Amino acid sequence: MSSPAAYDAVVSYLREVWNITPLVFENEMASAPTDDHWIFVEMVGGLYAQQSMGAETLDANLWREEGTLWLHVMMPAFRGTQTGRGYAWQLVQLLTRQPIPSIVFRDATVGAGEPAVKIDGNFAAMTATIEWHRDE
Repeated sequence: MSSPAAYDAVVSYLREVWNITPLVFENEMASAPTDDHWIFVEMVGGLYAQQSMGAETLDANLWREEGTLWLHVMMPAFRGTQTGRGYAWQLVQLLTRQPIPSIVFRDATVGAGEPAVKIDGNFAAMTATIEWHRDE
């Protein structure tokens, strides 16, 4: 689980800058928002560790939180992936080229994994995955 500080920063930023499709964040959806494209956002933190030594107190050292952001582009099943792939790529570009203060987005993939597109009922998903870190 990512820290509240990292999660809140990402949620606020995406809600401010992304208006192309509906955004749905973890545990917010009762049902699929539309029969068109939408983005399901998940964020996890995999590591929180001390990165420096020697400060007078532990809190004065550099601490790093690392994690993964998954942007699942949900699209109507059996209608192709061109639009969904484009949205995934736009989100990657948005986050890696216009970073959120205090969060650095690094390596990113679109559609990596087996299979690249997962179909579940009426929707298919193509996922953009971005590794991130935050220092405090």
